[in-house]
Order: sequence, then C-alpha cells, then structure tokens
Amino acid sequence: MNCRTFTLILLSMCLLSAHAQNRRTLDRNMEYQQYQLIKDYSDSLMAYKLRIDSLLAATDSIGQLYGGTHPEGRFYQLFAPMTYYHQPAKSALRYAVYEEGENDEVRDEINQVLMNIYLNRPDLVVNSEGRLRRVGGVNNDIIAPIQQNVELVGQEPVADDDPVDDAPVEVLVKKPNFWQFKGDYFLQGLQNYISGNWYKGGESNYSLLTSITMEANYNNKQKVKWDNKLEMKLGFMTSKGDSVHSFKSSEDLLRLTSKLGLQASKKWYYTLQLLAYTQFYRGYKSNDYRVYSDFMSPFTLNLSLGMDYNVEAFNKKLTGTVHLAPFAYNFKYVDRLPLSTKNGLDAGKHVLHDFGSQFTVDLKWAMAENISWQTRLYGFTTFSRAEMEWENTFTFKFNKYISTKLFIYPRFDDNTTRDDHHGYWQFKEFFSIGFSYNF
Repeated sequence: MNCRTFTLILLSMCLLSAHAQNRRTLDRNMEYQQYQLIKDYSDSLMAYKLRIDSLLAATDSIGQLYGGTHPEGRFYQLFAPMTYYHQPAKSALRYAVYEEGENDEVRDEINQVLMNIYLNRPDLVVNSEGRLRRVGGVNNDIIAPIQQNVELVGQEPVADDDPVDDAPVEVLVKKPNFWQFKGDYFLQGLQNYISGNWYKGGESNYSLLTSITMEANYNNKQKVKWDNKLEMKLGFMTSKGDSVHSFKSSEDLLRLTSKLGLQASKKWYYTLQLLAYTQFYRGYKSNDYRVYSDFMSPFTLNLSLGMDYNVEAFNKKLTGTVHLAPFAYNFKYVDRLPLSTKNGLDAGKHVLHDFGSQFTVDLKWAMAENISWQTRLYGFTTFSRAEMEWENTFTFKFNKYISTKLFIYPRFDDNTTRDDHHGYWQFKEFFSIGFSYNF
C-alpha cells in the first residue's frame, strides 16, 4: 500500500470515527455533539490544507507522490458535506477491465472510500449529485488547484496611536429625581347659590373666585409614595341688599392633604393620611354682624391609618385613589368660643377629640378632550355622629387659558343644629367662567 492510499484510508477512518463518536454522544448532550462534529470537520480541513501547502513547497515530494502533478482537487469529496456521487457506484458495478490509459488510482481510491461510507453509514449522506447538478453543476476535471494572482494595489500607512490625554476625567453622577410637581390655578367670575343653613354662612350672588392647587408627590418606583396637595380657594362678593358689609367671602378654603404609602401589592398601599383644613377670612351673612366662621374657627385635623387603592380605568382617563381607613382620629379646634356649639363642641370648649373610621375618594375623569370631572367624596363617622362631603367640579375648556366651571357641593353633618327645611343636609353650587392655567 503506497503513502497516498494509506492517507486516504486514514482520513476516511478519522472521518468515520469522528461521526461515530458524535453519534454515540447524541443522547447525552446534543449541543456538545454539534460542536464536536464541527470541530472535527474543521480540523480535518486544516490538516489537509497544511498537507497541500507542504507539498506545494516541496516539489520533489510532489513528484514522488503524484508523479509530478499538483495535489488532487478531487479530495474535496471527502471533506465537503457528504454527497452521493454516481461515479463510485458505477465503478463498483463495472464488470469490464479498464483499458490502458484509463486507470486512475486516485479516482479508484476516492470511489472506494465513498462507497464504503454509502454502504455502512448512509445516514451521513446529506446531498446527491443530481441535486448539485440542478443548482450549479459538478466539475469532474479538477486536477490541479486554481491559482489566483492577487496584486497588492496599495497599502494604507499605519497611523500612530492617538496621543493619550492625561487630563483627569470628570465623572458626572446624576441622582434620580423621584419628585413630581403639579399645579392648577384659576381666576373666575361666578354665579353662586348657597342654602340658608350653610355652616360657613354666605348667600347666593355673583362673585369673583380665585383658586390655587399645588401638588408635590414623591414616588421612588419601589415601595414608598408620599403625596402632598395644598388647596387654597378664596372668593369675595358684593351685594346691594347688604347694607352692613361692603364685601364678604363666598368661597374660603385652606386645606392640606398628605399621604404616606408603603406598597402592599401592585395597586394597594398601606397608607397614613393627614388631612387638615380651615379658612382664610371671616364668614358673614347679609345684613348680619354675627361671625359664622373664621380662621381656625373651626380647624379640623384628621389622622387616619388604612389602605389606598390606585384607580386606573377607561385607558387611564379615570385616575385617582380610594382611601379606606378603619382607624381614624379627628381633632377639631374652634378659636371663637361662641362658635363652639355650632361646630359640635360643648359650650365653652375649644377642642373636640373623636375616634372613628374614615374614607376618601379622590378621582379625576377626562370624559372628553375639553371636558373633565373631578370629584372628592369624604366621610368620617363615629358611634355618635357622621359627616360627609361630596365635592364635584366639572370643567369645560374653551382653550388653554379660558374655561368654565360648574361646582356642586352637597354636605351632611348631623353634629350641627338641625334645620327645619334642609335637615342635616347643606348644599352649595356655583357656575363660573374665566381664566385658568395648569402645569
């Protein structure tokens, strides 16, 4: 057996061994088997490339092994994806002896190796000569390798490395800002209606109203939320029928709402809420010197512990919170003693302490592009009394700065003096048009 035959047999045995080894390890680790097959195939190609390079460099060896010819290009059939060629089968089934000049030892050895694979490992054959001919043809006359004469047309000069800047690098670290600030302001003229038993006094008339609402909300996007809202409303009116007062307040509110929440689930928070409110100015009725309300008369502070539910509905057009507190402490202070009994305190007492439960519903619904509804429903109850307020503000925007507001405010408090006409219910409403701005 000459060196060329031995090389062919050795290479075929290596290929079969590598495939057989990969086949045995297929069930254990498919990923490793694929990697090993590719590695063996690449190594075989590299070994053959190195052999060709060494043969080309040694012409004497080429002459001894191949009779003065270049290495056989037909060896690619052993290293390309295994293909069924017609020639090995024809050679194996040929009954006539090759005539002189037809003998080709390289062809016979390649055909013998391929036929051995076809018979023993048909699962390795992934292609056929017929398919190759349909997509581009098969060359049977590749004897010598194709040499490409590549000329170097030019070489780019190698640039020196960029000089290193030894100046110190300033690192800018930006802390995330978890605060969000919002505000709403409006100044409007209004038509005002107040029931005769309204607990702060006043009367139905035309007046001027200004309102400022500011919010500072903290949310670290993890567990903690802290929402703060300050509401300030002050309105004055004049009345021809009032000969005692040149002007008096029609709307007067100073209210702070602060909620500290710890997230319990996606939309629920354990919440501690502080609610404090009073007014700016004295409250009168027409042609009456009596003061019905004043700054710190009354002043109410409510501290409650419960849970908040974040509301998001109608594609986030309806948003807000629902606060449910089974434990609430209510503190009421009246600076003017004559107003104590009117606000549910004992005569001559400035302070009232109450314990009970509380709820607050604060929602905003963008019903249309220029129409919105903002509502606040507040309730506090003890074993002896109940108090409820429902504020509704409908806003109709003409543009960014001009809007109309309709305000409807029913209120229930059975800790006050009962009215013969309205009972414990009180009602307030106004309709206004004017300037507004929000951010």
